[in-house]
Amino acid sequence: MIKDTFSDKIFKVCNYIFLTIALLIVLYPIIFIVSASISNPRFVNSGEMWLWPKGFNIEGYKMVFENKSIWNGYKNTIIYTLVGTAINLFVTIPGAYALSRKDLVGRGFMMAILVITMFISGGLIPSYLLIKNLGMINTIWALVIPGAASVYNVIVCRTFFQTSIPGELAESAKIDGASNFTLFTKIVVPLSAPIIAVMGLFYGVGHWNSYFGAMIYLKDQDLYPLQLVLRQILVLQEMSGEMTMNSATAELMEHQATVADTVKYAVIIIATLPLVVIYPFMQRFFVKGVMIGSVKG
Repeated sequence: MIKDTFSDKIFKVCNYIFLTIALLIVLYPIIFIVSASISNPRFVNSGEMWLWPKGFNIEGYKMVFENKSIWNGYKNTIIYTLVGTAINLFVTIPGAYALSRKDLVGRGFMMAILVITMFISGGLIPSYLLIKNLGMINTIWALVIPGAASVYNVIVCRTFFQTSIPGELAESAKIDGASNFTLFTKIVVPLSAPIIAVMGLFYGVGHWNSYFGAMIYLKDQDLYPLQLVLRQILVLQEMSGEMTMNSATAELMEHQATVADTVKYAVIIIATLPLVVIYPFMQRFFVKGVMIGSVKG
């Protein structure tokens, strides 16, 4: 075995120190939010609770889950995420594979047109008018169709197909009589599980966290996704606190303000918990997706 030199040891020590500091910077806000969501609001606001829970209290969670719209928002978000991600993959994967084929006539022009859309956008008002004229206002399609394909993700997928699927594989399949459709469905797709998982993660997280499109295109509150429902809860809680300050006693004002802070922390946990649970199982695909195209051979 090759022994580390003194400079190598110094380098490793510096790396460990840097990574430890980075871990603490990332980990502390997570622990603080979880602790604050189940702590007595009085200790949180006074600064007595700075890491571990103090004064166990789940009033914030009770207030959030007593709202029936939370469960409806969860259902809507799950539907939007599953349907939207399925549409994204259905459009992105075949499109990227087609653009990766050297025998596709005009693929350079098509790619140039796609790249232009990354830098030039029609704007919010033209987009809204288009969605309205298509009759998609106040429907699920207004949230999943406009962003059916991300140009950046198409480029990533195209790079994967160009670097990871040998051209000789397609040639041998054609010699055996396989059509382009058979080649794609029977050979390319089974070999593309990593990139499909990465794209599913990218698109799924985007749909789960999305709320702006729902604010613009949805009018029926029964169709609101989770993020928009949680936003409403926070806004109503702050308005309630302000109304209390104008009409109630000082003690009630203080209680309302502390409860509002507790609700905020509970809302953060509720909104992020599903992704935190799912991400560890997808991490290996995510890391591979980041490295796509970095090594060729």
